[in-house]
Amino acid sequence: MVCSAFDVPRSCFYTHRLRRRRVDARRVALRSRVNELFSQSRGSAGSRSILGMLREDGVMIGRFRVRRLMRELGLVSKQPGSHAYKQATVERPDIPNRLNREFAVQHPNRVWCGDITYV
Repeated sequence: MVCSAFDVPRSCFYTHRLRRRRVDARRVALRSRVNELFSQSRGSAGSRSILGMLREDGVMIGRFRVRRLMRELGLVSKQPGSHAYKQATVERPDIPNRLNREFAVQHPNRVWCGDITYV
């Protein structure tokens, strides 16, 4: 009854009990290092970035373990949003609209237009 309450198979009860008592010092150190690297990146590093930083430090670890540690710590990578360009609310009175959206002309090379919004 106790095993079913804690969702532990009966055949694994004693192993589970021993595993609960033991504290994995390496895992605790990895969790603190992952948390530290995440804080240094101001919350923008994901599991792949943190994996690269850990491997630069000489720690051999896999990406999915880093992902699991981040999930345990509740760390979610936040990336900056895309750049929002300002929308013109009023027409510019200092720039005359000579074409007035009449792009169909009788002869070629009479009207030239372009978009310079990237400037």
